[in-house]
Amino acid sequence: MTAHELTTDNDKSCEQLELLTKVLQEFSTSLDIDITLQHVTNLVKQYLDAEGVSLFLLENDDKELVCRVCASIPDISGVRLGAEEGIVGRALREKKTQIVRDVNKDPDFYKGVDERSGIKTRSILCAPLMLKDQRIGALEAINKNSDDGLFEEADRNLLTILANTSAMAIHNSRMAEELVFQERTRRELELAREIQAALLPDHCEDYPVYGINMPARMVSGDFYDHFELDDGRICFGLGDVSGKGINASLLMAKTASIFRCLGKRIQSPSELLSILNNELHANATRGMFVTMVSGIYDPVGQTLTMVNAGHHPPLLRKANGEIEAYEIASPPLGILPDISFEEYPISIDSGDLYLFTDGLTECWLQRGQQLGVDGVIDMIMRFSDIKATDRLQAIVQSVTRWKREQTGYLFDDITMMLISASKR
Repeated sequence: MTAHELTTDNDKSCEQLELLTKVLQEFSTSLDIDITLQHVTNLVKQYLDAEGVSLFLLENDDKELVCRVCASIPDISGVRLGAEEGIVGRALREKKTQIVRDVNKDPDFYKGVDERSGIKTRSILCAPLMLKDQRIGALEAINKNSDDGLFEEADRNLLTILANTSAMAIHNSRMAEELVFQERTRRELELAREIQAALLPDHCEDYPVYGINMPARMVSGDFYDHFELDDGRICFGLGDVSGKGINASLLMAKTASIFRCLGKRIQSPSELLSILNNELHANATRGMFVTMVSGIYDPVGQTLTMVNAGHHPPLLRKANGEIEAYEIASPPLGILPDISFEEYPISIDSGDLYLFTDGLTECWLQRGQQLGVDGVIDMIMRFSDIKATDRLQAIVQSVTRWKREQTGYLFDDITMMLISASKR
């Protein structure tokens, strides 16, 4: 090698090092990945002396390659092709950088981009964007501005390094975006939980109706409500929305709001649930429904009229300690329109009526052993001597202890309501 050739190689190595340094600085200091990628493609185009440089990313479940940024005239940003099409697709498929010196002799060359853009592609250099075995996209240069118009091996090596650097930067950017999204979602769920909690009624020491709601997640698909009517009677309701997560919590909020609005003017539980059922059915999505128990309690006469729409049978602990269950009488809300809901009277007579969602019966006392209805009855009997204001909290804390200690989470929301006419 002559001194001139050695000097030329050293100059080229210095230029490559300078380019890599600039690219790394771009990725490490920029907060906008799109702007950074545009700068990088401009730098690559300038260094390779190419007519155009484009960066393609996989989208649509890795079925399409989309040109995310482009340094060429005309700009082909937004152009889409199949993940297996063209030299770009082959670079990803074979996981190695491609040099095509004459595209007319390559059967994989995709002419669609040239036809749509008016570009005349003659030669291509394309490096896959890979992070270990994860395919991200490809970095492609076309038509080197040299005497022969061909890319060299040195160009291949450099583009491969730049593609790997770009892949890491894109991956890190996506991870950062995901973390930001997760934090924003967490804050929004916290706010949603606060709003849901505000929908629940306040507790009063001398009031005969009590409730508790313990969400399995940040938001709940269960709800309960009770409020006094003008004549001193109390309208109450407890419901459980099918499913979990945001969808269930939104339907819960809607159901609870309509229930309270209707309950203040419609003092027939069957008529109230009939109207609520039709409203939910008219706007039902994804097959969701609501099971619910609702009624009106007269604390003076210690009697109530109740409707059960597909919910767990309420349990009445009588003054003599016996337990009586009131079986399901009607289908859940939102499944069928124009349902007639059957009302049935209950005399509490110094007893306690317990309403609860299936999150309670599905609690695990230990591995492989769920509470079930018999377990709920045992808990009611065990804590029957605790004053009514503290009883539901004691029951729920007891039945969830094993699950919280062993896993740190609940499988389902737990909601209970107690209508107490006893002196405890």
